[in-house]
Amino acid sequence: MTMLRVMAAFALLSWAIPGPALAAPAAPAFTFKRLDGGGTFDSRSLIGKQVLLIRFQASWCKVCGPEADELERTWVRYRPAGLTVVAIQVEDTEADARRFLRAHGATYPAGLDPRLQIANRFGAKGTPYTVVVNTRGEIVARIAGRVSEARLAQVLDPLLKKPSPRKPPARLQ
Repeated sequence: MTMLRVMAAFALLSWAIPGPALAAPAAPAFTFKRLDGGGTFDSRSLIGKQVLLIRFQASWCKVCGPEADELERTWVRYRPAGLTVVAIQVEDTEADARRFLRAHGATYPAGLDPRLQIANRFGAKGTPYTVVVNTRGEIVARIAGRVSEARLAQVLDPLLKKPSPRKPPARLQ
């Protein structure tokens, strides 16, 4: 009988003590040859340094064109605060991808994913698809379909805001 009570108490305690908090999923590492000739992009080089916005898009995607302009504005706005934007051109030829990026004035790094090897690792189910990765390498947002600058700002602002400098107490000023 005593053993039964001990087992019951242990079961109760193990149920009452919360388990570890669930962490955000880790982003898969990826590399690609940059279309601008700037060498190879490696996502692992940003861990601990930059927030990463990954945009899966295509030259043939009707929604992707207008949003590429917004993505460029987001890149220009947040780059000084520690954001890196990359475009993964899915199921595109190199010529079509270059033409698309040039037409939209894209200055962010871009690469090809003609066989969806990178897109599949991120669970992309079409274009456009946007993923935001924090500085710890964790996926903090997945946005399927259209995304506005305002929506991106909602996701990026908390990740990129620097703590405001603390003023010294009045007696020390």
